[in-house]
Amino acid sequence: MFDRKTLIKPLESSPDWDVIIIGGGATGLGVALDSVTRGYRTLLLEQSDFAKGTSSRSTKLVHGGVRYLAQGNIDLVQEALYERGLMLKNASHLVRNQSFIIPNYKWWDSLVYTVGLKVYDFLAGKLSFGKSTRISKKETSSRLSTIKTEHLKGGVVYHDGQFDDARLAVNMAQTAIEQGATVLNHFKVSHLQKDANGKVNGVTAIDNETHKEYTFNTKVVINATGVFTDEILQMDTAGAKNTVRPSQGIHLVLDRSFLPGNDAIMIPKTADGRVLFLVPWHHRVVVGTTDTLLDSHSLEPKPLDKEVDFILETANAYLNKPVSKADVLSIFAGLRPLAAPKDASEKTKEISRSHKIIVSTSGLITITGGKWTTYRKMAQDTINKVIFLGKLPHRECQTKHLSIHGADGSADDTDHLYIYGTDQKAIERLIQESPELGDKLHPRLEFLKAEVVWAVKNEMALTVEDVLARRVRILFLDAKAAKECAPVVADILAWYLGKDDDWKQSQINEFTYLTNQYIL
Repeated sequence: MFDRKTLIKPLESSPDWDVIIIGGGATGLGVALDSVTRGYRTLLLEQSDFAKGTSSRSTKLVHGGVRYLAQGNIDLVQEALYERGLMLKNASHLVRNQSFIIPNYKWWDSLVYTVGLKVYDFLAGKLSFGKSTRISKKETSSRLSTIKTEHLKGGVVYHDGQFDDARLAVNMAQTAIEQGATVLNHFKVSHLQKDANGKVNGVTAIDNETHKEYTFNTKVVINATGVFTDEILQMDTAGAKNTVRPSQGIHLVLDRSFLPGNDAIMIPKTADGRVLFLVPWHHRVVVGTTDTLLDSHSLEPKPLDKEVDFILETANAYLNKPVSKADVLSIFAGLRPLAAPKDASEKTKEISRSHKIIVSTSGLITITGGKWTTYRKMAQDTINKVIFLGKLPHRECQTKHLSIHGADGSADDTDHLYIYGTDQKAIERLIQESPELGDKLHPRLEFLKAEVVWAVKNEMALTVEDVLARRVRILFLDAKAAKECAPVVADILAWYLGKDDDWKQSQINEFTYLTNQYIL
């Protein structure tokens, strides 16, 4: 069912669709899920790999947005808290309840954060992840053994969600396919088709694997391309004004010894007013994020030296275990598709994270903004808008209680394979049938060869990067180890995809070049 060639085969004989979505990140995949579960013939095309861009580069949080509460954006927070609760239920193998501690170094802060977080709890209602509480200096330093204790007054504990972003994107693609959608990675839209009245009625797209060109007809095209939104809008109208200004956020990944407990740290006020998180993730620690407006965008954004320095300086101001560049296992950068600020002085942290739906005169529908936590609501609003415009017959949204592929509330996170949820047993069967697949990909890592086989056979992985960046998250956890794994992964892929030695070497070379951007 999840074989790319099998999905592509019927395309020539069935070029007509109800909905075509451009973009395979959180937003596009969410729209595909909403569309197909309402019974519309749905096609999604992603130019690279699912979640290649912003959607694999988040802070790994499913959250209401404590800082949006401080800005007074109650509606956004309430919406996100509701969606957070649905994500925990619908993707129970990947989303979990995470406790956060805000360390307080002033008595006044303790009171302010306690009151604010009680409002956060109240807004979550029945879908609350747990009550916020004040804790003493002794308990704070006990739970956060690496926190600086000088002048520490205590802490405030609150609860939010933590997840694996790229894994969820892959499982959403699988869910959409199970529901009847055709969802394809490495398939680039090159042109928008229009009728005699200038209305968009299809797309031309190229399969990057075979370089074959296809033309598809549709009732509606939805642009869900994130930071690439303006490229599609300019494909629609030459010279169209930019609507998106990319904001870069970077993250550093450290060894778990820098945050050995089960709690995350939230630093609400940094030197420039941004929030910084230290979050346990796959037995490592993710530290971030920054917020830097950029003038350009790319599939592989590069961290800036000043961003690295900012995170290290801020972390070192709170930790009693010094962090240096030598301690960074991986560094990754992501771009947020913010609405282009009207005023050059407008700060990125003050630009609304609410999503926005744009209807072009050609009928092209564009969904921008938002965040991972609200992907389902963004999709619902987008398809509702399409229905309101009369492009599709009215049908109710079905995704509120739709389980995502792999959902398993009983998953045991002491075994790293828990992230596969209900697929874990199938991976274990692969190892029983071929014991060599139980070998580790790297001696200091927990990941197995069987996971690569699973990725290529059941998760549409086509390249070494697809596997090591977004199926098995080694590139984001330990970039040097990822580089060393590349030849083994290339061998396995070549065997299952029928590729030759030249292809293998090309893959190794490309991935080696890529990993250098993730190593400090």
